[in-house]
Amino acid sequence: MTQKDITFVADFLTEHFNEAPELYNRKGKYFNVERVGQYLKDEDDDLVSPPNTEGNQWFNFLKNSTHLKESPLLFPYYPEKSLHFVKRQMEGVIDQCLQKPADVIGKSVHQTVCMSLYKISQSEDSTPRLFKLPFLWNDKTSNIHYVLFTILENSISKIYILRRNTDTSRSVSNGILAVEFGNFLNNSINESSDSRCYSCLDAHFYDDETVTVVLKESVEQEGKERVLAQLPLS
Repeated sequence: MTQKDITFVADFLTEHFNEAPELYNRKGKYFNVERVGQYLKDEDDDLVSPPNTEGNQWFNFLKNSTHLKESPLLFPYYPEKSLHFVKRQMEGVIDQCLQKPADVIGKSVHQTVCMSLYKISQSEDSTPRLFKLPFLWNDKTSNIHYVLFTILENSISKIYILRRNTDTSRSVSNGILAVEFGNFLNNSINESSDSRCYSCLDAHFYDDETVTVVLKESVEQEGKERVLAQLPLS
């Protein structure tokens, strides 16, 4: 260690671990602990060196505000407690706030339809990730919910669009269809289908009537690796 390091440590000990006679009546608290570390202790005991809030603009503002002083919207301040204590208090309040909505929403959710999208072989190996890039879109005008996704094992050149009506009073049929890109971008029927096959890298709804897809050419050639296409939903 250099002399500078030793001086730094000595100054630290002098500043934070001076004898504190006023703490002698507290068991094991004969010295001031390091001021940051005391906030991180996971215990309910009061802080040995609580912060000095005198002159704090926020506390002065609250003290002088008749409307905010007793407001239930402000989380109470515990100047004598560590951050772990405050964290537990806040988690308790948040859990209490979320419990009622969770109960109400949980009781209102029920399964309306079940669709089998694919089957996997029952093996000891971990289940492969077959469901890719699900993107949700809600058409508020028509009250229809869409899900875009691809199934890797089935065909990488297909994208699936699942439609579900959100208005239960209307009898709009549910639907699922697959759009296969394949070699649809070929300039002529004479081009080889194997040399110009496309797979979908990503897909999102652009608006209520348009789907944007990023396509990748299976046989990559310079300048022809990616295609950005917008497809009308109709």
